[in-house]
Amino acid sequence: MSQPFTLPTFYVPHPARLNPHLERARTHSKAWARDMTMIEGSQVWDEHDFDSHDYALLCAYTHPDCGGDELDLVTDWYVWVFFFDDHFLQFYKRTGDLAGATAYLDRLPAFMPVAGGSTPEPTNSVERGLADLWARTVPAMSTAWRQRFATSTQHLLAESLWELHNINDKRVPNPVEYVEMRRKVGGAPWSADLVEYAVGAEVPAAVAATRPMRVLKDTFSDGVHLRNDIFSYQRETESEGEINNGVLVLEHFLGCGPQEAANSVNDLLTSRLQQFENTVVTELPPLFVEHGLDPAQCAAVLAYVKGLQDWQSGGHEWHLRSSRYMNSGAHGPSLGIGMPANRLRFASFTHVPHQTVGPSRLPDMTMPYQYTISPHLDAARRANVPWSRAMGFLDAVPGVTGAGLWNEETLKGFDFALCAAAINPGGTPDDLDVSTGWLTWGTYADDYFPAVFGRTRDMAGAKLFTERLAAFLPVEGTAMPPPVNAVEVGLADLWPRTIRAMSVADRHQFRQSIMDMTRSWLWELVNHIQHRIPDPVDYLEMRRLTFGSDLTMSLSRLTHGQALPPEVYQARPMRALDNAAADYCCLVNDIFSYQKEIEFEGELNNGVLVIQNFLDCNAPRAIAIANDLMTGRMRQFQYLVATELPLLCDSFALDAPARAALDRYVQELKDWMSGVLLWHQKTRRYTESELRWRLVGPPAPTGPTGLGTSAARLLDLVRR
Repeated sequence: MSQPFTLPTFYVPHPARLNPHLERARTHSKAWARDMTMIEGSQVWDEHDFDSHDYALLCAYTHPDCGGDELDLVTDWYVWVFFFDDHFLQFYKRTGDLAGATAYLDRLPAFMPVAGGSTPEPTNSVERGLADLWARTVPAMSTAWRQRFATSTQHLLAESLWELHNINDKRVPNPVEYVEMRRKVGGAPWSADLVEYAVGAEVPAAVAATRPMRVLKDTFSDGVHLRNDIFSYQRETESEGEINNGVLVLEHFLGCGPQEAANSVNDLLTSRLQQFENTVVTELPPLFVEHGLDPAQCAAVLAYVKGLQDWQSGGHEWHLRSSRYMNSGAHGPSLGIGMPANRLRFASFTHVPHQTVGPSRLPDMTMPYQYTISPHLDAARRANVPWSRAMGFLDAVPGVTGAGLWNEETLKGFDFALCAAAINPGGTPDDLDVSTGWLTWGTYADDYFPAVFGRTRDMAGAKLFTERLAAFLPVEGTAMPPPVNAVEVGLADLWPRTIRAMSVADRHQFRQSIMDMTRSWLWELVNHIQHRIPDPVDYLEMRRLTFGSDLTMSLSRLTHGQALPPEVYQARPMRALDNAAADYCCLVNDIFSYQKEIEFEGELNNGVLVIQNFLDCNAPRAIAIANDLMTGRMRQFQYLVATELPLLCDSFALDAPARAALDRYVQELKDWMSGVLLWHQKTRRYTESELRWRLVGPPAPTGPTGLGTSAARLLDLVRR
């Protein structure tokens, strides 16, 4: 059977090595699989299947340094996880048995008791294998690791329903949704947790949830999964009827053939591996210092990093050799940089700032929801200017500009009250006044931060600035320090006015959304210090924070708070709903602000520029792709509302009031998206005339000098 595309040149920066205990693991794993009834009598594998897949070879390549006992156990885990995948395919994906799949998956967490205790009697090979493996593994690991590993395993198991929904509905996911969900159903976060066991070094609990460690696990996972998608494309699309494959996702999204899609997936794989490297070099050393890790803890993190690198290289080597995958023509040297890796790395660091791009031609943006405007809009507009003046938003900023970041006319042109009136149309006059204040404060802080710290690349000052803001967000009403700048003055005014009617839990969540936004600006500053256009996946995930998505989404529900049980808000469909809405609005902003950020501000953190850099295309093409991604996220939002939220209501047995609260939550997200789009269409913040006046200054006089318009334009460019 001919292959549907030629395998691309892969970026594999570390050589694969083979564990010397391979043959022992082969013998042991086959005996164990027979004991668990995974070979004969399983209706899934026969002995030929098991031998040809060679999971012991996978583990010997991905864990080259562990001892024989550890390799035996790790290999058993991989036999189990691949058996689960094929078992689920055979009995539930191919039959479309959603009810049976749900009942089957619901039983499995009981076989992973984090604190110990008895387990149910196994009824099939998957349960039997899980019970055996859990009991053999957890005695050597801490409670914190057990919890992480149990969570990763539950995601791997439970989110298989997402794949089944897509197959039943014949629905190809959009690229952002796919990458997010593939991490859960693909199992690489689970593999990353097993690396800690194999290398005998746990990640310290104090840093396990930090951004650098999360990015290392995510980039590792994306690399593993995207590589697997390329190698498994033929088997999955031609034999299994699978539609959850990254190559197929990009075929569908970009409207291209398999070869172009496979090359693009490989580029994304390369970018994620380079993000891994960048994180190790630039983010781990400060992490060690800030959290006060001792030498043994630092060594444990670095052993984990080395284990992840070994896994990437070994996993690639196994894909070249396993009969499970399409790998004809791929044998040969697997170590090397390759042209795609060189292009991506070079392009990420060599962007020339302040290029003249001119106004963008805006695409037709999908918006199925009609906005509504609050009747209190005019009052909020009138109140915003004197309030902003009192907060100091119209004052000069020492060391930055004598004229101030904003003046009264620019503030009026921004029209934050319109945005507040559209995202919270049913709010009281006080609600609208507070919402307008938050939008004004957030935008001013977003302008203040790069003006003060970006110009000088002052990372130490920026960190002190963001950490001081926490003192102006007391949950229990503790005293605040005297504010020393307009950002702190505004926060000190808004916070107590906002939290009066909030529960303590809601106050904590709202506080976290503010701190997440302001701390994310440090990530943007790091990219400027490195002069680096960010990786596309890292960009989209951080953009939700830099845009303040959680903060601005909260503005439509300040008075009634979180009206559903916390576990409902944390359920996968609800998080997916929030992320789809957030990405839509973030990309709206990136398209409208493209000229402002690229030409006038020299910005590197813009979604259109990220797409240009990644796909090596021009701005109009990148804008069109960004708009297509917005459309995909909007369609996902609609799909979730129509199909998954009703199932969520049933699974949580929500009563009528709770379902009404969920409907209200969805409506608030619709108002938020339509309101954000409306504001971008109406505000003067992104018009070229406003940008030239505010960021460049008034045009040079032409009368007395005798200069024509061309010369005046030249002076204008020099002034910039």
